[in-house]
Amino acid sequence: MGLLEGKVAIITGAGNGLGAAYARAFGAEGAKVLVNDLGGARDGSGGSIGPAQQVVDDIIAAGGEAVANGNDVSTMEGGQAIFDQAIKEWGKVDILVNNAGILRDETFHKGSEANWDLVMKVHLKGTYCCTKPVYQWMRDNGGGTIVNTSSTSGLLGNFGQSNYGAAKGGIYGLTRVLAIEGRKYGIKVMCMSPSALTRMTEDLPRYRELMESDDGFPVAGQPDTIAQSMVYMCSDLCGMDKSGKVMHVGRPGIAELKVMRSGGWEPDYAYSAQDIADREDQIFFPDED
Repeated sequence: MGLLEGKVAIITGAGNGLGAAYARAFGAEGAKVLVNDLGGARDGSGGSIGPAQQVVDDIIAAGGEAVANGNDVSTMEGGQAIFDQAIKEWGKVDILVNNAGILRDETFHKGSEANWDLVMKVHLKGTYCCTKPVYQWMRDNGGGTIVNTSSTSGLLGNFGQSNYGAAKGGIYGLTRVLAIEGRKYGIKVMCMSPSALTRMTEDLPRYRELMESDDGFPVAGQPDTIAQSMVYMCSDLCGMDKSGKVMHVGRPGIAELKVMRSGGWEPDYAYSAQDIADREDQIFFPDED
């Protein structure tokens, strides 16, 4: 029996690279997988259902269950359609992995508003659009797991990736807030910060070779290896106490990334149910219980 037996998972951007590795690993662990991918190039241009369908075919050939989806994650209509298809096929959603993304790398002083807007739309708004219907369903149906994709480009910084880094930093902030708000509904929300050699990173200077660096650690991990960490994050082995945390996988191995203040103080976001209830009383939420 697999670690994800009987669970239904939506994985966005799963036609290539890490997303495809996640989908195949989830299928092997017993999950029913909706494989979403617009099927475009790395910069977001073009589109085809082919990549998503190929991953679905691989999962089915290995004895698993999966369906392909080609909706655009960056629109509310697309996010809703992705969710609706999973509900139509299997009647529930236990796991959402927000993995879809593009690159439009450029230095800030040469960067265009168009590239900034598009990267924000796919990464940050795309995470919002896909999470919105899933989060609401989980809130009403006993919880679930959401894993968003951040990056060291947003958490630590990286030359030439101001648009990408800003989007990934925003995803980290969204994850922390959802972890707080979702806790009492049984919704675990985490971040993955992967370092892998894929088509997204293969021509970037720090990813050009998989040889060991001067400090003896691999420059990047293999997608199939990183996928095993994603399986763990979405399994029952990873409890609610991990909600809000960021797992970095790839270099120098597996580590939790934290935002710290000077002096080593870390804010405690493990609010109690009463803390959250008090906070909700301070803000007018018409739809709150």
